[in-house]
Amino acid sequence: MSQLMQQIIARAQQNKQRIVLPESLEERTLTAADMSLRDGLAEIILIGNPDEIFALGKKLGLNNLDKAIIIDPATSEKTEEYAQLLFQLRQSKGMTIEKARQLVLDPLYFGCLIIKSGDADGQISGALSTTGDTLRPALQIIKCSPGISCVSGAMLMITDKPEYGENGVLVIGDVAVTPVPDASQLAQIAVCTAQTAKSVAGFADPRVAMLSFSTKGSAKHEVVDKVIEATRIAHEMAPELKLDGELQADAALVASVGEKKCPGSPIAGHANVLIAPSLEVGNIGYKLVQRLAGADAIGPILQGIARPVNDLSRGCSVDDIYKMVAITACQAMDAK
Repeated sequence: MSQLMQQIIARAQQNKQRIVLPESLEERTLTAADMSLRDGLAEIILIGNPDEIFALGKKLGLNNLDKAIIIDPATSEKTEEYAQLLFQLRQSKGMTIEKARQLVLDPLYFGCLIIKSGDADGQISGALSTTGDTLRPALQIIKCSPGISCVSGAMLMITDKPEYGENGVLVIGDVAVTPVPDASQLAQIAVCTAQTAKSVAGFADPRVAMLSFSTKGSAKHEVVDKVIEATRIAHEMAPELKLDGELQADAALVASVGEKKCPGSPIAGHANVLIAPSLEVGNIGYKLVQRLAGADAIGPILQGIARPVNDLSRGCSVDDIYKMVAITACQAMDAK
């Protein structure tokens, strides 16, 4: 396990957050919950029937599930309260109380309602559910952070090149959610990714590069103009944030290139947060670095939601879920 991941786990253990795992009858998820409880990673809230959860836990040889909080939407005294809350939140969108009472029985909705009510700090799903199923209740109930209108995904990239990023660690966004962000969305992605760099990667000083195929006017194109405008908006959103663009990747990462192409830039050659101009670039870029350079990729980490809700791959491992519990806990500390 990387040193960064060990640090993330240690921060989670020092300040336990309440993390909901709604897919409680999924074997990898339940095993990861047991490991999290064993290691004191978080307070784990499981959604489902206690008898079924304990039966599966016994079958899997798990010994720590008695430390979890288990809530069954079918019998919980909070279910009607949460149904009323969902109805109030979505009434203007056509929600009826009858529909709310049906949806509240869905563990993904129930978990988000626990968070909205202040009784939990974050949620993780996706081992069984699609990304859409994970995000839908989060956006309907928890909603985006103030000033943010788009969700994005950041990837932690751990390389063996200490001269780049933060001792070899870089945070890249967006790699997962918004295909073609406009300038305003791209600015939001930059601000959110810098926040992820602080809360999860532990960067004390995020240095954000807005990437392009142009450096400070070396090329002219409408997609370059978008990055320039996004840089301007990001400065308005977070004037204290160290951020510059438009920069080519080598100008952002390599000091000698940055000095040559962009003299005087506070970011060029020293960036530790990279913002791709589109999802296509971000996703392809991180996968190339992962496969060709052997970098360790951790994520994607969803950002932009008022309280952390993270999405797993349906092919995830127990270890992936365990790590995401720690990551979500670190996000939750910062979201309060």
